[in-house]
Amino acid sequence: MQDRFLARLFWLTLASALLILLWRGLPDIEGWFAPEKSPPRVVAARGDLAADEKATVELFERARGSVVFITTKSQVRDFWTRNVFTVPRGTGSGFIWDDAGHVITNYHVIENASEATVKLADGRDYRAALVGASPAHDIAVLRIGVGFKRPPPVPLGTSHDLKVGQKVFAIGNPFGLDWTLTTGIVSALDRSLGGDNGVTIEHLIQTDAAINPGNSGGPLLDSAGRLIGINTAIYSPSGASAGIGFSVPVDTVNKVVPELIRDGKYLRPALGIEVDEGLNRRLTEMLEVEGVVILRVAPGSAAATAGLKGATIARDGGIVPGDIITAVGGKPVDGAGKLIATLDDFKVGDTIKVTVLREGKKVDVPVTLQPGV
Repeated sequence: MQDRFLARLFWLTLASALLILLWRGLPDIEGWFAPEKSPPRVVAARGDLAADEKATVELFERARGSVVFITTKSQVRDFWTRNVFTVPRGTGSGFIWDDAGHVITNYHVIENASEATVKLADGRDYRAALVGASPAHDIAVLRIGVGFKRPPPVPLGTSHDLKVGQKVFAIGNPFGLDWTLTTGIVSALDRSLGGDNGVTIEHLIQTDAAINPGNSGGPLLDSAGRLIGINTAIYSPSGASAGIGFSVPVDTVNKVVPELIRDGKYLRPALGIEVDEGLNRRLTEMLEVEGVVILRVAPGSAAATAGLKGATIARDGGIVPGDIITAVGGKPVDGAGKLIATLDDFKVGDTIKVTVLREGKKVDVPVTLQPGV
């Protein structure tokens, strides 16, 4: 009985060993029967690109030369040696605005930088000079000295007539990957985005074209290759594209940039009043109204000339509201940021209708806007 068991164990072990050897040697066995050389496979004919593919390729090739890659540096001081040296700060995108070498980008791309370098699509690098900036619009203008082979400016479009669903194209340098094209559509219009400075940027274009860090300052184009916005922000908990990007509309850009080039700054239309966002929120909640409480009217200002009334201090130290602005030009305002952004739709010298709540009654007051800051 034991001999039978040992014999069976022997044959099972031998069979297992042969199977393992066969499995390991199978590739060599296949190689004996396979041809020694395998010729390349025949490439299938591609045919023409689809019409929309051709249009996209042509758009990128036309616009690429107008888009630039921006790198910035900051100055730091060594704590021990007191030596000052520069360190890389970040990267971004921009585009050529005109034949004078002006480059448009986002203000936050160059904010707190001590120097910026602009790289053209043909590989040339230039030190850039800051011409002017409007932090409230997140727009900055740089200038480079291009002596020859000047890249063409991006053709200008409009943003007031955009429609949700239109195709859009973003060109930029996401994560430093230069001259990247992403496509999408206009997802929504007239979006608002609060900035770190407490001022709301209005009329933003929302798009699902992939926008990532490094795309900031690059152009958003329509299907005709015209500039319709500056890619400026994304909404994403992870910091990467989540299909919700925002662009400053070109109508705003075309209003702000000429003043930055001419004066180095943009003077926003103003009423000449003093407001406070935090205090306004508490006062309007207490009064159960929506609007902006005028805290003070500057003497000789547009608001003073129009007869607007500021708040007063009661004997007990409390604030007695005067006029409460509820609308500007027929558009409701519910906070200081919204008021400033709504005024920005107009120009200095325009006479607009300001609706105020005065002693419980709504009153329309014409005000001629003055230069602000």
